[in-house]
Amino acid sequence: MEEAMSKSKLDMYQALKVKIHRNLLDRLNLSNIDLIETDTFQGEIRHIVEALIADEKVPLSQAERDSLVTDIQHETFGLGPLEVLLADPDISDILVNRSDQIYIEKFGKLSRVNLAFRDDNHLLQIIDRIVSKVGRRIDESSPYVDARLPDGSRVNAIIHHLTLDGPVLSIRRFGLTPLRMSDILAFGTMSHEMMTILAGCVKAKLNILISGGTGTGKTTLLNILSEYISTDERIITIEDSAELQLKQEHVVRLETRPPNIEGTGQVTQRDLVINCLRMRPDRIVVGEVRGGEALDMLQAMNTGHDGSLSTIHANTTRDALSRLDTMVLMAGMDLPERAVREQVAAAINVVLQLARLSDGSRKVISISEITGMEGNVIVMQDIFSFEREGIGDDGKVLGRFRATGVRPAFAKKLKVMGVEIPAGIFERE
Repeated sequence: MEEAMSKSKLDMYQALKVKIHRNLLDRLNLSNIDLIETDTFQGEIRHIVEALIADEKVPLSQAERDSLVTDIQHETFGLGPLEVLLADPDISDILVNRSDQIYIEKFGKLSRVNLAFRDDNHLLQIIDRIVSKVGRRIDESSPYVDARLPDGSRVNAIIHHLTLDGPVLSIRRFGLTPLRMSDILAFGTMSHEMMTILAGCVKAKLNILISGGTGTGKTTLLNILSEYISTDERIITIEDSAELQLKQEHVVRLETRPPNIEGTGQVTQRDLVINCLRMRPDRIVVGEVRGGEALDMLQAMNTGHDGSLSTIHANTTRDALSRLDTMVLMAGMDLPERAVREQVAAAINVVLQLARLSDGSRKVISISEITGMEGNVIVMQDIFSFEREGIGDDGKVLGRFRATGVRPAFAKKLKVMGVEIPAGIFERE
């Protein structure tokens, strides 16, 4: 509703909304909100707000009245102007650069929306409402925070004095209905042959690392691949901010904890990886490896915990392995370079590379197998790749998925584990 108004009318609407909202708070006893059923309470709020609007004697159409009631309910119980964006399932990112500047990503493209918070304090209130619900805080002593929304969407907030233009809020969204393999096949993220091999790799308990840049769909693909884990296995997930949505029943979800106000009590991903080894896991799923936990994860993969899955930020599969080297050193162990790389080569079987192309589409641009070491170099071979062929008149990236013609060494393990491999699937066209 607000997006369709002129600036002068929008200013009047905002002022009226603030006034009625304040009058509403004066009337409410917020201390017992949790004791009242949501539907009942919101119905009562609607009646109160409608009465307050009538008292103001401001000429409003019925549509404007309904919009005002809804907006005030969002201010009282929800996330203010963000609620209308969160209601749109096609929006994948909500980026608040400052109180009066909000961008969204929709179908892979960024655009600005004509919505705003009243001021920095209003934005801070919404940020505090988000982080407090998951037991976290944001203030001068802890000026940035990772959190999540009830639907699993990832939230990051950072406030002054680290930002120059006021609080900044970033929301990475996950759909209410998680994507399935059939969905990403329809989107053209990978070919059917690639899907068949990846599903087989998960069933055969190969260790898989998913690499890609920000917003390429690493967590989404990790969720989808987890569908192929057997329901009779015990799965333990480890994340900085819980967002994985595994469908199996026997799943134990672990989440890191930041330090408290005294600077103590922090629990890192490495602490959780070490602890989960004592919890009898069949599969270990690390949402994203980013620090010293890489060493413990690799050791787990090399000591009987096959079938582990994780993601990593990197632009190429070779960069992903280099980052793993660096992360192992972050564990504080003075290990020789060759010893680290031998650990990586022995632990990781398959590396996927995801990319977001210029038209906003996401593609698995390569599936690579680690075959061993030659000297101090980890040897990899591409099994499938996406070959770009140009840009179409509509701006879409042209290309096709192709097998490289290399038959992977893991094909034998897939066969031993009872995974059927279609004839000719690895042959180059």
